[in-house]
Amino acid sequence: MAGNLMKPLTGLAKHASAAASLQAVTTRSVSLTAANIPMARYGGRHTVTMMPGDGIGPEMMSYVKEVYKHAGAPVDFETVTLDPSTDNYDDLYNAIASVKRNGCGIKGNIETKMNRPDIKSRNVEMRNELDLFVNLIHCKSQPGIKTRHEDIDIVVMRQNTEGEYAMLEHESVDGVVESLKIITEASTERLCRHAFEWARANGRKRVTLVHKANIMKITDGLFMQVAKRVSADYPELEHNNMIIDNCCMQLVSNPWQFDVMILTNLYGTIVTNLICGLIGGPGVISGANIGPRYAVFEPGTRNTGTSLVGMNKANPCAMLNASADLLNHLKLDYHADLVRDAVFKTVNVDKVHTEDLGGQATSIDVVQNVLNHIKQATK
Repeated sequence: MAGNLMKPLTGLAKHASAAASLQAVTTRSVSLTAANIPMARYGGRHTVTMMPGDGIGPEMMSYVKEVYKHAGAPVDFETVTLDPSTDNYDDLYNAIASVKRNGCGIKGNIETKMNRPDIKSRNVEMRNELDLFVNLIHCKSQPGIKTRHEDIDIVVMRQNTEGEYAMLEHESVDGVVESLKIITEASTERLCRHAFEWARANGRKRVTLVHKANIMKITDGLFMQVAKRVSADYPELEHNNMIIDNCCMQLVSNPWQFDVMILTNLYGTIVTNLICGLIGGPGVISGANIGPRYAVFEPGTRNTGTSLVGMNKANPCAMLNASADLLNHLKLDYHADLVRDAVFKTVNVDKVHTEDLGGQATSIDVVQNVLNHIKQATK
């Protein structure tokens, strides 16, 4: 799956009328747009933006560097530290500029202060500025992790740049607060078409749209109408829709009915966490934020793991899997397979599990086992 994250985007060219509005800059008779400026790459090596994030993020990034070193991955990291506690956004602008320069990044989870309404979410701002319109998470059961449900294989396509995360809130009068939910036809069609293209390219059978159109009749109504219209272009794929609250119950009782899911921003993050909880928790699954030009890779759930900092207990597998997704994105498939296979064997064959998976292994135990597999494979 990870190797095909960007593949459907190539099939969207004829539908991406918005791309034609990109402003071209003419310099010395050469027309440059955001689509043809080359990414940073020096001496055959790739430069990637690394944003450690909060909580256990910095620890996880140190493991990624160690794994890349042993795998021989030709990647250099440009580290950008983000500070979500301040309303000075220089750090955010630096991070965005770095990703635009390098083309992709890997990110730890960034904590947003809940008691500071004057501070914008750096996660949301970054997705909007980089046009990372879809958050793709492949939630698949791991044979070495004992859970209540087995053989779950669901791909979540979460809307990343609109919906309930528009951050447009205001107090109309004292004691009355309003929050705007933004849904546009163009962005919804781009998301839905990406999901259907991905499903077609990867041999999937069904695409389910999750909504609350029975209450949010105009916003989610438009979301549902656009998906239905797009589905007509993919007659070989079954398309259905489901109300979000029923969807959560169905996921717990019968998750095997789901294949590919399309969700708005808020519903997407709730459902993603629910499914990850069904298959092993926050320490296993990776996620990709994808746009027409840029991509940022991170753990599949939004846990910073603050309570585990410095305890050598956090599960590094989600971040290591994200690093394998990043290598696939860079077309370094050999190195990606090295890392992904080493993580898979560690979790499912050797069953070196941290406490969150019911084991006694430390973070370093897991990483060392991954490194051992990489060394064995590269002899």
